Amino acid sequence: MTTAVSDQDQPPGEEEASERVRGLLDIGAQLFAEKGFEATSMRDISQAAGVSKALLYHHFKSKDDIYARIAFLATQHLNTFVEERIPASGTAAEKVRAYMRASATFFAEHRTAWMAASTAFWSDPDRHRMEIRIARRRQFETRLRDLIREGVENGEFEPVDPAITGRLILSGINWMHRWWSPDGERSAQQIADDYADIILKGMIRRTS
Repeated sequence: MTTAVSDQDQPPGEEEASERVRGLLDIGAQLFAEKGFEATSMRDISQAAGVSKALLYHHFKSKDDIYARIAFLATQHLNTFVEERIPASGTAAEKVRAYMRASATFFAEHRTAWMAASTAFWSDPDRHRMEIRIARRRQFETRLRDLIREGVENGEFEPVDPAITGRLILSGINWMHRWWSPDGERSAQQIADDYADIILKGMIRRTS
């Protein structure tokens, strides 16, 4: 059984809620997405934000700290966003497709932060913050496995392994940031539908 993690859960003393810190994190995420982590310096972030390096270091211990906080915020509202878009009734296939579309939509709306979250998942210097993020990810993955298991148990899906199938689905969604562009011909939601068409075709039980 997985313990639910609230979207409001965050380590004591976090400053992410302040407008200034959120603005700095947004600028950092944009620079990391454009230039990459290694090529982005604290000076780059301070100059882009129009603040001194001293002020930047007042809020963040290091560039790693900025990167890790971006990753923390990227997952803060993911579970609620996805859950609200999964229909309460309907087939398991419809629910899995809704999960995939919602995940892709969230990814598209928070692209730079998602990129940071995917790349720096294990590099957070704050252990408590990392534990919260891991719990969020576990909740996110478990929800998908439960939907797949529902389809297997009611006979809608072939007897696939929910964990392996879930990893296959999430691998496609989580790594879209490596190649997908909002300026491309297909939206993130359309890509998710393409994935769903391919994967569900192999999962749905065939009737003779």
